[in-house]
Amino acid sequence: MTTSSRYDQLPVIDLAAADGTPAERAAFLAQLHAAAHDVGFFQLVGHGVTRAETEALLTAMRAFFALPEADRLALDNVNSPHFRGYTRTGDEQTAGARDWRDQLDIGAERPARLPVPGEPAYWWLQGPNQWPAALPELRTAALAWIDRLGAVAGRLLRELLTAIGAPAGFYDPVFGAHAHPHLKLVRYPGSAADGTDQGVGAHKDYGFLTLLLQDAVGGLQVQREDGRFHEVPPLEGAFVVNLGELLEVATNGYLIATNHRVVSPPGATERFSVPFFYNPRLDARIAPLPFPHASDAPGITEDPANPLFAEYGNNELKGKLRAHPLVARRHHGDLLTPA
Repeated sequence: MTTSSRYDQLPVIDLAAADGTPAERAAFLAQLHAAAHDVGFFQLVGHGVTRAETEALLTAMRAFFALPEADRLALDNVNSPHFRGYTRTGDEQTAGARDWRDQLDIGAERPARLPVPGEPAYWWLQGPNQWPAALPELRTAALAWIDRLGAVAGRLLRELLTAIGAPAGFYDPVFGAHAHPHLKLVRYPGSAADGTDQGVGAHKDYGFLTLLLQDAVGGLQVQREDGRFHEVPPLEGAFVVNLGELLEVATNGYLIATNHRVVSPPGATERFSVPFFYNPRLDARIAPLPFPHASDAPGITEDPANPLFAEYGNNELKGKLRAHPLVARRHHGDLLTPA
C-alpha cells in the first residue's frame, strides 16, 4: 500500500457534548455515528481523564523503559503462558513480519486459570501480570489506567450504540466484572539497523474499542477510503479511538474496523504510546446487534487467513499465538498448526 503524508484530520468527537443541551447531544450522536460508520477511527476529547492521571502513567512507563535491560528481561513474556510481561524489540510479529518495538503487556490482575481437558484453550489468557520489583508505582498506575479507561470505553460504547439506534446496554452482559481488558506500554526505539520501518504492521484490532494515548512524535497511520495510509497527527489531550472487528461483525460491516499501522520514527528518535483494548469476557459470544440501519450494512470482508470465532477468547488466542511465536512455541506447541 502507498502512503500519503497529508489528509484531513480524523473526526474529533467531544464526549462531554453527550451531557450537553438536547441540540448538542443530537449533534454529538450524529458525529459519532458518521465517524464509526464512515471511518472507524476518530479522536476523542472531553473524556474526563485528567492530565495528572495521564502523567502518573507516562512517568511510570518512561521509568520502566529506563530500567537496565536485565531488569526488563526479568519480566520476559516468554516466561508467561498467559502472554503477559515484557516483549523485546523485534520479538512480536504482525502478518508474519517483525515489529520494531518493545513493550509491556498488562491485563486485569487475576489468578491463573489453567484449562482442564474439555475446557477452551483461551483460558490460558487469564493469569497474573509481571511487575518490576524496583518500580511499584508502575503497577499502581497501570491498573488505575485500566479501570479509568474501561469506564470511558464503556460509556463510549453505550453512546455509540445509541447513535446508530441500537439498545445502549445490549452488550453490557458480555463485559462486567469478568471482562478481559488489555493494556500495552509501548516504545518504538527508532528505525531498525537494517532500514526496515515497520513499527507495527498493518492490522485490525479484534476487540470492541481501542483507546490510544500517543505522544507528539507521530507515526500512526490509518488506511482511508482511497486505499492509502495517512498520518494521524497527535492531538494534545485526545485519545485516538478505533473500532475492532467484533463491532464490524456484530453490525455486518455497518461499523467498520480499519487497517492501521505504525511507521518507526526516524533515526534514534523514540516514540511512546499506550493502547488500551476494551474487550469482553473471554467466554463471551457476541450476538448480532439489532439496529435500524441493518439493511444498509454492506457485509464484512472475510479473510480465510483470519477466521473470526463466535467466542471472543478464541479470537484473542488466535492473535496471541501469531503475534508471539516464542511464547507460543514454549508453552502452547499443542495449539499450533503444523507447518
